[in-house]
Amino acid sequence: MFDRLKTLFDTQLFGVCTKLGEKMGISTSSIRFFFIYFSFIALGSPIIIYLALAFLIDWRKSARKRRSFYYDI
Repeated sequence: MFDRLKTLFDTQLFGVCTKLGEKMGISTSSIRFFFIYFSFIALGSPIIIYLALAFLIDWRKSARKRRSFYYDI
């Protein structure tokens, strides 16, 4: 059960915490706990930040795909 949840968070929920953890050298679970606890304290505003980061990460991935295409020509 917990392995399925971990897989869901790692693969399907945008990978924001994983990407932030890799960039900052912090464990992914501590970043997830930060988002969860801060969401309760700040009444949900970190969810907006999380979705904005997810959009930014997805946009950068698509930009890299397009850029590599032009270099292949």
